[in-house]
Amino acid sequence: MSLNHDGTTSAATRLGFEAGQIIQEYYFDDDADMALRAQLEEALGNQLVDEDYADVVDGAIAWWREEDGGVDELTDLLVDVAANLDGEGLIWVFTPKARSAGAVSPIVVEEAAGNAGMHATSARQVSDAWSGVRISSRRK
Repeated sequence: MSLNHDGTTSAATRLGFEAGQIIQEYYFDDDADMALRAQLEEALGNQLVDEDYADVVDGAIAWWREEDGGVDELTDLLVDVAANLDGEGLIWVFTPKARSAGAVSPIVVEEAAGNAGMHATSARQVSDAWSGVRISSRRK
């Protein structure tokens, strides 16, 4: 288990990522939680790769806001994300917390995952301003 310097569990561990993994990041913008990103990169031991990365990855995170689109657009993104995964990698969709600007209903994320042949498996608060939904790619 990866621990922070203060002995707490790292963000990467809480999200199911491990040191050395390559994690691809989608829809990064100025409102993304920079502290969470820094914690992930520190625990992984490398930087998050952007959406233009052309090799396979171990997992992905997507910062998704209401203005990024609805179910259809998120479905398309999840299909693209899954195409880059090495096996059954983890996918997390981060959305602004409920009642915040840009908030997305968990139902939208669940429906998009289902449309993409995936399954939303769990949800959690990942930072003060962002919630996350873990997506299982169901690929063997």
